[in-house]
Amino acid sequence: MGSRGPAFAIALGFAAGAASGLLGVGGGIVMVPGLVLGIGLTQHRAHATSLAAIVPIGLVGYLVFAVSGHVNYALAGLFVIGAIVGAPLGARAMSRLPERALALVFAAVVVTAGIRLLV
Repeated sequence: MGSRGPAFAIALGFAAGAASGLLGVGGGIVMVPGLVLGIGLTQHRAHATSLAAIVPIGLVGYLVFAVSGHVNYALAGLFVIGAIVGAPLGARAMSRLPERALALVFAAVVVTAGIRLLV
């Protein structure tokens, strides 16, 4: 886990959960850089670990919004259908990319999304 230890991992999980609940984004936007830069995981391990952690993070966020009646289940179901096909394809593509390329793709997506949101 590197020199930062469990306390850093818990703080990173908190930040990812808060970002996910507040912004509706996967905690990966917070978690992947934190796992790479803060804990020292490889880019591949960081992506995989983030995906494993996002399941319970997403479930808790979902439950909060479901109680409030804010979930569009029809639309969510369509996302699930697409994700069932897309997730394995993305995971296979990720595992084939070199570390540097994966980091650049991740950074490009985050920067592009940020610019689009600002515009």
